[in-house]
Amino acid sequence: MAGQIPQRFLDDLMARVDVVEVVGERVKLKKAGRNYSGLCPFHQEKTPSFTVSADKQFYHCFGCGAHGNALGFLMEYDKLRFPEAVEQLAGRLGLEVLREGADDPRAQARERKRKEGVNLLELAASFFRERLKMPEGEGARQYLERRGLSPDVQQIFGIGYAPDDWEALKRHLTERGISDAVQVEYGLLVHREESGRTYDRFRDRVMFPIRDVKGRTIAFGGRVLGDAKPKYLNSPETPVFHKGRELYGLYEARQADHRLERVVIVEGYTDVVALAQFGIRNAVATLGTSTSEEHLTRLFRMVSEVVFCFDGDRAGRQAATRALETVLPLMIDGRQVRFLFLPEGEDPDTLVRREGAEAFQDRITCANPLSEFLFDQAAAGRDLARIEDRERYASQVLAALARLPEGVLKSLLLSELSRRTGVEASNFSALLARAKATAVEPAPVRDMASKDGAAQAAGMPETAPPLGERSPPTARSGGALSLAARALQLLVHEPSLVAQLPEEDGWCPEDDPDGRLCREVVRLLRAGRYRSAQVLLAHFHGSAEGERLAVLARRELLIPKEARGAELEGLVNHFRRTRQRRSPQEEIDALLARERGGERLSREDKQRLMALLTELHG
Repeated sequence: MAGQIPQRFLDDLMARVDVVEVVGERVKLKKAGRNYSGLCPFHQEKTPSFTVSADKQFYHCFGCGAHGNALGFLMEYDKLRFPEAVEQLAGRLGLEVLREGADDPRAQARERKRKEGVNLLELAASFFRERLKMPEGEGARQYLERRGLSPDVQQIFGIGYAPDDWEALKRHLTERGISDAVQVEYGLLVHREESGRTYDRFRDRVMFPIRDVKGRTIAFGGRVLGDAKPKYLNSPETPVFHKGRELYGLYEARQADHRLERVVIVEGYTDVVALAQFGIRNAVATLGTSTSEEHLTRLFRMVSEVVFCFDGDRAGRQAATRALETVLPLMIDGRQVRFLFLPEGEDPDTLVRREGAEAFQDRITCANPLSEFLFDQAAAGRDLARIEDRERYASQVLAALARLPEGVLKSLLLSELSRRTGVEASNFSALLARAKATAVEPAPVRDMASKDGAAQAAGMPETAPPLGERSPPTARSGGALSLAARALQLLVHEPSLVAQLPEEDGWCPEDDPDGRLCREVVRLLRAGRYRSAQVLLAHFHGSAEGERLAVLARRELLIPKEARGAELEGLVNHFRRTRQRRSPQEEIDALLARERGGERLSREDKQRLMALLTELHG
């Protein structure tokens, strides 16, 4: 059902579930006094240091520090997102997950529409699989046989065939009462405006169903058998399919290995299936787009290592550069990224057939770590014996390191840059800090002058920072916090403060990453009525946003508890006044910049943008 999961349901669920049962189904436990012990599933060990307490309903590893409740264990062990883990726990008890807004007719309509769309696509997938078995699918069967794809792997990936007919699928679905309009909406039919005619989008193609993480068909990819163009065709964007978010083969990879630790990103779905044919079941593919930050965020929730696989030509190197730029901000400690470049003229499909699975696995294992690719890329075409080239080399590496989160990896890369250039690491650290400080605009300050002007009369400045903020903000990861980060920190430490915020969230500064994250947190707290920081952090677990919130949660809040409400109120008032002082054009530019940067504007943002455009242009 649509809507957020309310705190009262979570409290009831956690009171009824038994962490020993949940963990015991996945880890071999032995009774040890009042507790249970076993080998930790989150790191390699020979002597048990993993303890589960039935009394406290908690698990803890004294070796690696992993700890949490039944919900947290499911998220970590089964690589589930927060809502999925809640659903699984509720299912154990025969409960239906309660969600806020479930009685909203609009929410019900959206959920009903989504289910109808998924059912329609499953019906189409079944149709394609059946046609592959029929006489009309002979050409497709021969193609799959030539590609060396066994019946077993075809069944695993649900491969089918779209007949060479303009209306074969259309007739099949129409007979089952599904209108042309719905088929068009979910990308199965094409509608020609000039003639009003509709016809099958996929014709004479081998069909690869694209599934979500739950195994539901949400789209298709088709490989043409004849001379039609394009050679490969994907479903368009639909209410259930967003190509910048989905990865082909991820569901099948998780089915093959429930404890997936590494994922290889290849170019196309035929590569994914061919590798699976040879027993390499951890490959996924993007769907006609470059690997996005959203793709990687989803993967890092499930695995700790991602291997990018590219052709060894110039285009492959350029794609690798784009992938490096995308992944750098997500490289919190504990994550690994490698870059695998194939010989020119080869793709994973051809190479695994020529070399075999073991040799291909060796290539994956020996792929360049992110650090080596970063240094090699910066050194390309430069003579590092020349001081000028060495300076440009160091500057390029430093520019990349400025995008990395603070952590051990960043420190090690600075040390390695020092070793390779002969410059003291402390000098690089200072340069990096200076570059980051100049890149961050000074944060606005809150007007503290009283209404009667007493502050000015006393010689105080007209504006001053909020309580507890007495120094200018520096980089986002250290030093004093920006004002947006301060508001976010208050909400992380005191989620109940959300009750005093204004209904609209437009006060959050949209030109600040912490401000945008603050919007997400406010909406989540309101929708779920959460009052627990741990539940809030669980929602963002495994993402860059989650790491940011965890940093703020660990950072001591020096403001007295009784003054925190006033502090937040002062911040909100300041942000609202700052926004009011901006011209309509400045606000329009800020909103459009966010959208051009790949961020999806909220409904409120879009309404605000339309109002501003109307105000400006009439």
